[in-house]
Amino acid sequence: MTKRTRPTYSPEFRLEVAQQVVDEQRSVRDVADAMGLGKSNVDKWAHQY
Repeated sequence: MTKRTRPTYSPEFRLEVAQQVVDEQRSVRDVADAMGLGKSNVDKWAHQY
């Protein structure tokens, strides 16, 4: 059985995603779907930004 690992995202990538939500006023769901990310991750990063 192989051990599953979570993907790690660089701070620069997280910032880019958060800026799309906050600065470009795109929806969290739209950005998450476009980037292939989980909605909760995008929401958390945008809130932190």
